[in-house]
Amino acid sequence: MVKRDYYEVLGVPRNASEDDLKSAFRRLARQFHPDVSSEPDAEEKFKEINEAYAVLSDGEKRAAYDRYGHAGVNTQGMPDFTNIDLSDILEGLFGGFGGFGGMGGRRARNAPRRGADLSSRVKLTFEEAAFGVEKEVKITRDEECQTCSGSGAKPGTTPRTCPQCNGQGEVRQVHQTLLGSMVQVVTCQRCNGSGEVIETPCETCNGRGLERKTISKLVSIPAGVSNGVQIRLAGEAQPGSNGGPHGNFYLEIEVEQHAYFRRKADDILLDLDINIAQAVLGDEIQVPTLNGDVDLRIPPGTQPGKTFRLRDRGIPHLRGSGTGDQLVTVSVQIPSRLTAEQRELFESLAKTMDPDIKIQDQSFFDKLREVFGG
Repeated sequence: MVKRDYYEVLGVPRNASEDDLKSAFRRLARQFHPDVSSEPDAEEKFKEINEAYAVLSDGEKRAAYDRYGHAGVNTQGMPDFTNIDLSDILEGLFGGFGGFGGMGGRRARNAPRRGADLSSRVKLTFEEAAFGVEKEVKITRDEECQTCSGSGAKPGTTPRTCPQCNGQGEVRQVHQTLLGSMVQVVTCQRCNGSGEVIETPCETCNGRGLERKTISKLVSIPAGVSNGVQIRLAGEAQPGSNGGPHGNFYLEIEVEQHAYFRRKADDILLDLDINIAQAVLGDEIQVPTLNGDVDLRIPPGTQPGKTFRLRDRGIPHLRGSGTGDQLVTVSVQIPSRLTAEQRELFESLAKTMDPDIKIQDQSFFDKLREVFGG
C-alpha cells in the first residue's frame, strides 16, 4: 500500500509550524480515535495520523522526510495510541483539554452509580396467570452492614486516607514517548479507587460495608400475564455506590401447562370430543371454562374440526379492558368396535344413504342417540 504524504495526512502546508502541526494532530485525534469515531476505518486513519505527527514533530526526522520522503525515515517503533484512553493522550500531549465537548473527560471517581439489577422466576398455575394472584417472593441482595453502618471498618476504628493516592483514588503514570512525556491516570490499586484503606476490617462484612440478606416481599401479579412477562420491582435490587440508587428487581413469569386448556394470546383453546350420534343428530352439552361449566349447542350435522366461540370466556387483557374468548374445537370419535345392536343400527342407517329410501320412524333416531350416548 502506497503511503500518503504526511503533510497531506495532517492537512497542513509543508511550511507548517510546530503549533500548526500540534493543532492539526489534536483536531484529527478527536475525529478519528477509535474510542470516539464510528467510521469503519478509524483505527487505520488514526495510526496514519499518529505516524505522520511522530515524524513531522521531530526536527531531524522532518528534515530527512522533506529531503528523501518516506525512504528517509524509519517508522518502526512509532508509538501506538489506539489502545490508550483518548483523554490521556490529550492530557499528555496538550496539558489537559477539559473534555472537548464532553468526549475526553473521565467520569468523576465519586459520581453516584446505580446498583446492579437482579432477577428471579416465579411459577404460576394457568388460573393464577389468568385471574392474577399475590405471591411471596424471596430477594437475596446486599444491604448496609448493621455492625459497621456500612463503613467496612471494625466498630471503634475508622478508615484512613490511602497513602498511595492521598485519597484521590487515582494515580498518574508518566510514559516517555517520541512525543515527550505522556501522563496516564489509572485507578489506585491499593484502595481500588475508594481513596481510603481499612486497616481493621469489620468482622461481619469483612470490610465490604455490605452483608448478604434475603428478604420476603409480597408481589401483586396482575391478571392476564403470560410466559416470559417481566414484572419490575423498582429499587429492590443491589444498592448503589456513592449515594446512587438501588437497582431494579425483575420477576419473570413462568406459567404451568393446564390439563386441557391452551392459550393463544388472550383466547383459551379447548379440544372437545363428541360421539358420532351427537355430531349427526346435534346435542346440547356442558363445556368447562375458567369460570365454570357453560351450555354449548351442537347443531345437527356438525363436522369434525368445527370450532365454536364462547364470547368473553378467555383471559383478561393485561393492558386495557376486556377479555378474550374461548374457542372450542370438536373432534368426532368414531367407534373402533361395535356391539351387535350398534352394528344393526349402522346397517339400517347405511340403507338411508340411498336417496330413494327414507326412514320415517322417529324411534330409529331416538334409538341411535340412546345406543351411542347422545
